[in-house]
Formats: sequence, C-alpha cells, structure tokens
Amino acid sequence: MVHLFKNNGYNIVLDVNSSAVHVVDDVVYDVLDEMNRGADKEELEKKLAGNYSADEIREAEEECDELKEQGMLFTEDIYRDAVDQYQNRPTVVKALCLHIAHDCNLACRYCFAGEGEYHGRRALMSYETGKEALDFLVKNSGNRRNLEVDFFGGEPTLNWEVVEELVRYGRSIEKKYNKNFRFTLTTNGILLNDEIMEFCNREMGNVVLSLDGRKEVHDYMRPLRGGQGSYDRIVSKFQKFADSRNQEKYYVRGTFTHHNLDFAKDVLHMADLGFRQISIEPVVAPPTEDYAIREEDLPTIMEQYDILAAEMVKRAKEGRGFNFFHFMIDLTGGPCVYKRLSGCGSGTEYLAVTPWGDLYPCHQFVGTEDFCLGNVRDGILRPDICAEFKKCGVYSRKDCSECFSRFFCSGGCAANSYNFTGQINDVYKIGCAMQKKRVECALMIKAALADGK
Repeated sequence: MVHLFKNNGYNIVLDVNSSAVHVVDDVVYDVLDEMNRGADKEELEKKLAGNYSADEIREAEEECDELKEQGMLFTEDIYRDAVDQYQNRPTVVKALCLHIAHDCNLACRYCFAGEGEYHGRRALMSYETGKEALDFLVKNSGNRRNLEVDFFGGEPTLNWEVVEELVRYGRSIEKKYNKNFRFTLTTNGILLNDEIMEFCNREMGNVVLSLDGRKEVHDYMRPLRGGQGSYDRIVSKFQKFADSRNQEKYYVRGTFTHHNLDFAKDVLHMADLGFRQISIEPVVAPPTEDYAIREEDLPTIMEQYDILAAEMVKRAKEGRGFNFFHFMIDLTGGPCVYKRLSGCGSGTEYLAVTPWGDLYPCHQFVGTEDFCLGNVRDGILRPDICAEFKKCGVYSRKDCSECFSRFFCSGGCAANSYNFTGQINDVYKIGCAMQKKRVECALMIKAALADGK
C-alpha cells in the first residue's frame, strides 16, 4: 500500500508497510499515483503522455521499479497474520493512572470528568488505597522492571501529601522487587509552588501542565470555580517550571474546541511564551455541546494543521524550534511494530484506579460501571472485559486495517470509539480524519527539515 499526498510544496510518498518515505518530483508522483490505482505501464504512459515526455515517464518508472526491488515501495503487509500471535501472548500490567483526587479547583467547561467527580462522588485517595494500588501493580507486572504511575485527577495537588507519601513508598520497594517506578503528574497549576516543583524535578519523569493557549481562550474554557480566569494564576509558574526542567520532560497540554478553531495561534502563543514541549488536542464531546468539534469544522482544522506545520519548519530552521506532540513521528525507532498495531494497552497493560481502589480500563472509562474491572485489593474480577480490550487493534477495525496511518495511529482511542459508536473496537471518524492529517503534516516536517533548504 502506498499513500501519496502534497503538503506545503512537497510531493510525499509513504510506503505504508515499510514506513519508507520519499520526496519526489511531479513526474514520479504522477507515475506512482497511476501505479497505485492499478494502471499498467501502457495505461499510465498513455495517460501521462500529454504532461511529460516518453523519456521522463520511462525514467520515473525505472526509479519506481528500483525502489520496489529494494523493498521501499509497494511492500507486502507481513504483520496482518502475525499480530494475532502478539495479541494472544500473556500480558502484564505495566502502568497505572492513579486518580489521586476526584476533586478540582477549576470548572473547565469541557471536562469529561465532571469537574473531577467522574459522574460519581468527590473523594481523595488515601495513602492506604494508593499503597495497595502500587502493590497490585508490582504483583501483576510479571518480569517487567520499568513501571509507570501517573498521578491524575481532578487535580492531584489537592492531595499532594499523599502523592509524596506514595512516591516515597514506591521508591522504598524498588530494590526489593527489582522494579523501577517512573512517576508522572498532570496538574492545572493553581496550587503549584516551589516545594512541589522541587519534588517533581527530583521524582517525576514527566509533568503535564494544563494550558489552552491564549489568555482569552484559556480563561473562557478553564475558569476557577467562581468564574474568574485562571491564566494569570498559572502561566509564570509554568514558565519557571519548564525552565527548571531544562525545557525537557514536560508538556504544556491544551484542548481546542469549536470556539477556537484557529488553534495554531494558541500553539504558537505557547511557543512564544518560551515553551518547547507543546500539545494541543481536539476536544472530544457529544455533538450536543456547543464547544464540540463538528464534521463541518474539519476543513478549518486541516488548514490550521498545515499553517502550524509550515511555521514549525520555519522556526526550526531559524533555530527556535519546538516540539508539537501530535507531529512527533519516529521513523527509525519508537515502539515495536506489533505494539503500535495493538494500541495503547488500555484494559490490559494500562489501568486507572479510583480514589477508593476500583480498576477501570483507562481514565476515560472511570465512572462507567459496566467497565469496572475489579479493585486493587481483590484484583481483576472481570477478565472477560480485559479480553475484549485485548482484541482491540488495527486489524480488528476494518477502517484501520486499510488506513495509511495505521502504523502511527494504532487504531485510535477505545473510549472515543465507545462514546461515539457504542463499541470499543470501532472508530471515531472525526478523530480519524484529524489523525490522518497530523501524520501527513508530521511527515512533511521530516521531509522539509531533511531538505536543508
């Protein structure tokens, strides 16, 4: 399978099964386009004769044939059958999302967690429950040494003392069980102070800082409980925090909605504030919400991704580049291909834990009782649900199995699929469209920066 597209002046060809990327001239692009449609050489030569000379067409054909022989064009899919063996292997739990606080000091308009309540009740996780969660993770992690724990909410700093105690407990058992904990934190920054920053810089492998971009955008969507804006309360602290981490191992992470479809301006605003690790993701909300992304928004969103990608190339060549999470594609390393094809691991390798210790497939399923898997004391009580999540992957979704971005996307989010289709193993089509565009922009950036011009 070959995917061809044009972006910011580049003709780009992706050979899907080998992940080989080619930047080509117009004649090679058009020849490959005809080949991709199934045309034989006689047909494509006849069709392209009005645009190119016979020698140009033949030379392009020879280049394409050579790349095919080298395994860089029209390669076969060798993973479709083998992925079943990967998915049928025994799995272990390697990561927990600890809902350390089902409470929040903000009232974000788009919050899927209902201002931290997750459709349930406000609660703070006790040290005892958190300790049981870490013990559960160690017990169910098999021979895996590196384990991940994300302190999540609501707002985790509302329960900061327990966060510190759990990190200390985790460190105290690492040597005994031959484990290494990588702790992370997601925070809105309202309670952030020097003490918390110092602790995080010592103990947290990554920190996610919630910021939606421009002041007017952020304040509208992320107000305090009293309705006041929160932008001025957090930005300077986030800047200090990012600098204290040498502009590494953190993200400022925002959400764009129907109300700020010009979100490229928000990304660039954050870059202008000095942040170098940035993520802004589309809101996922039912169409009844006024801020929800709609199908008719997609042309504007695609244009914004193109604008952002072009500006990122420009800034990188000027020596003031930054990373945008959704444009970060690793063509040479990253997760093994089988892991990429099997998805994020929700419900199997990755679980969420409520303040009272219940287990869910991920943070977005918390509060949906049909997906409660068990608890940290008794373990997994619904292995049948885990088995269904284990089946999720690229080749179990028809749309994904035929998609050019499958090796980069991993089939999308099971929670989004469930919320929009009622099935965990389907696709959220608006999300799919945006993901495909992000992959194209990411490949264009790679091509432009390799170009050297």
